[in-house]
Amino acid sequence: MWRCESGVNMSQILLGIDIGTYSSKGVLVEPNGRVLQTYVVEHSVDIPKPGWAEQDADKVWWGDVVEICHSLINSSPYTGADIAGVAISAIGPCMLPLDSHGKPLRPGILYGIDTRASAEIEYLNRIIGADKIFEFSRMILSSQAVGPKILWLKNNEPEIWKQVDRITTASSYIIYKLTGEHVIDRHTASHYIPLMNLQMEWDPTFADYIIDIEKLPRLGWSNEIAGVISPSGAIATGLRSGIPVAVGAVDALSEAISVGVTDPGDLMIMYGSTAFFILVQELPTPDRRMWSIAGAYQGQYNLAAGMSTAGSLTRWFRDQLALDLAPETAYSVLFERASKIPPGSNGLLILPYFSGERTPINDPQARGVIAGLTLAHTRDHLFRAILESVAFGIKHNLDTFREIGAQIHRVVAVGGGTKSRVWPQIVTDVSNTPQIIPKLTIGASYGDAFLAGLATGILKKDDIKTWVKQDYIAEPDRKKNEKYQKLYENYLQLYEKTKNIVHQLGDG
Repeated sequence: MWRCESGVNMSQILLGIDIGTYSSKGVLVEPNGRVLQTYVVEHSVDIPKPGWAEQDADKVWWGDVVEICHSLINSSPYTGADIAGVAISAIGPCMLPLDSHGKPLRPGILYGIDTRASAEIEYLNRIIGADKIFEFSRMILSSQAVGPKILWLKNNEPEIWKQVDRITTASSYIIYKLTGEHVIDRHTASHYIPLMNLQMEWDPTFADYIIDIEKLPRLGWSNEIAGVISPSGAIATGLRSGIPVAVGAVDALSEAISVGVTDPGDLMIMYGSTAFFILVQELPTPDRRMWSIAGAYQGQYNLAAGMSTAGSLTRWFRDQLALDLAPETAYSVLFERASKIPPGSNGLLILPYFSGERTPINDPQARGVIAGLTLAHTRDHLFRAILESVAFGIKHNLDTFREIGAQIHRVVAVGGGTKSRVWPQIVTDVSNTPQIIPKLTIGASYGDAFLAGLATGILKKDDIKTWVKQDYIAEPDRKKNEKYQKLYENYLQLYEKTKNIVHQLGDG
């Protein structure tokens, strides 16, 4: 599906493309931030086994890019010759092995929602030492870390391992297909624990346990140029050879940039398939529960965090429990009905750990729990409780940020979950934290277009302030917050009192 505007100067059009968990989006933008045309492609995630999450790099990641390019620039009024710069973002950090010809050897293993490498995490913590890894990387090993997933490939798929020439991630693979260059942004690379040091450079100190660092992409900052469109990239996409391509970013970082979360103290909450948090910092505040990583630009740091589910939970609910509703209107109906259910969903409490959990509990064996269910509860109560469960998880992360002394001055909410005012308001009431909702929330692809402008020199960093306009601020309701505070305490206790049981269930 696409939309375009007429009467545009086509000499400096910026192209941003984002590959998300369940869909990809491309956008054409003028240097003043005006959106000219968008295109969206939906895709799926493969779950071969419980705890696994994979995607076909050529069919999904590269295939979506090719379709987006052809749809945006190979139809009137735009062509590949009109594009001044390109930037890509994608889900991550992922683990994709390539052979010596640059071809994928297996489907890409996704970010923290793929929890297969638990044994490798235990091994590395034992053989290197968990404290040493934290001192080296500012983070602990978790399902978000790529190092253990590389080791999993080495241990479990030896025939593939013999052919590995390079390990890359989703955005880097697309850049390679476009330019022939193997490049990764430092923000994403920070999660290749324990292969990157505190200076944000690849480091061989622990590489013998995992992989030769020469097999990793070269490092860059998000606003730098990775390369230019190659002849083969031009043939595949319709883009003109020689167009600069930025290093780009992981999708959440581009999403933050898209709404002006660029100054120290700015925090983004992304309501995507997962909930993701990025706080811009001048200096890092490392903590074992969170991710202290490189920022988009040289000299910046991010304190980041991520839940394993958010929008994926509402999608699961729609696909499994709302089949009677038309897919195109199901979400609007469910959110509208949930808005009429009182806070607390009449005594229903859910743990949203349907794919394990990342921060702050870092428990890949966690599972979803529904507590307090009675015959009086309806589907609407369940959906409201799903929204509240994610809100409790968001509060848990925000409380942890504040507990470790991270300074939060401004919170901006983005992502598909903000299309309805219901969910941001629930999160605001639960967390007692105001959230700014921008007028234009196209997403990471919009931030990519901005990065393309920075890399080509068409834009400057402060120009993002002219791109972003505020829609409204979700302000907390004091009475609802008081009610939610009691439920939040129950939420924390519910995990502690059920985790041993759900761990045993997961083993079965």
